[in-house]
Amino acid sequence: MRIAVTYEDGAVFQHFGKTAQFKIYDVNGDRILGAQVVDTNGAGHGALADFLKREQVDILICGGIGAGAQTALMNAGILFRGGIAGGADAAVQAYLDGTLAESSAGCCHHHGEGHSCGHHHHGEGHSCGHHRHEGGGCGHH
Repeated sequence: MRIAVTYEDGAVFQHFGKTAQFKIYDVNGDRILGAQVVDTNGAGHGALADFLKREQVDILICGGIGAGAQTALMNAGILFRGGIAGGADAAVQAYLDGTLAESSAGCCHHHGEGHSCGHHHHGEGHSCGHHRHEGGGCGHH
């Protein structure tokens, strides 16, 4: 599995569409096998989903992400976790450990659109893109 993180100076960069770099992790089970930092070469918003697909990324961890980027990622078959802050390495390890907490502040909602943090919808209303919700959801309310 490959996990990409919007990346700047060791931390999760907070605006998906303006990220200049991704740190891409190769993962097996709950272990990080290796990682590399790749430049986006100025690709913005819609092109970033294609960029990640070419890099064979399965999951994206990011800060803020808008509805258009969420749709582009879903269309590319890439799951994502938005609203993440802090160190990139720590975020990936927390994801692997099942303890990565999302923040609704990372989702860029526009004028009352449905609640989504960029994961595939499984039902109505609230979706954080997980196939299951543990511990009462993801902290959105």
